[in-house]
Amino acid sequence: MTETITIHVPMAFRQRGGRKLIVAPDGRTLQAVSRRPNIDNVLLKALVRAFRWQKLLDKGTFGTIKEIAAREKIDASYVGDVLRLTLLAPDIVEMILDGHQPPALQFESLRKSLPLAWQEQRRTICGGE
Repeated sequence: MTETITIHVPMAFRQRGGRKLIVAPDGRTLQAVSRRPNIDNVLLKALVRAFRWQKLLDKGTFGTIKEIAAREKIDASYVGDVLRLTLLAPDIVEMILDGHQPPALQFESLRKSLPLAWQEQRRTICGGE
């Protein structure tokens, strides 16, 4: 004998500005996540630079952030902001490399604030994932 099980999930689907959204019962709007990679070239370039510059510092090619900035002809504070990306949790780095980072995650937001603890990063960046 086969039984049918029905599961009711209270939610609504809406479309705003070409994006599909899920509206939870409490009214919160959640964005539907695409399975296709969405490579953020600005974020990806910054991440690659961060690890390259960190490697150069570790090898002793450059002794300070100011030396890197002078060589690259950019501001030292920008170099420092980029280097902070090396402190991202490995799974967040992997998400960025794979193009599966949260849509709201952008380099500019990481320049302003980045928790050091990986668990806090996940909570801040991924919404508690």
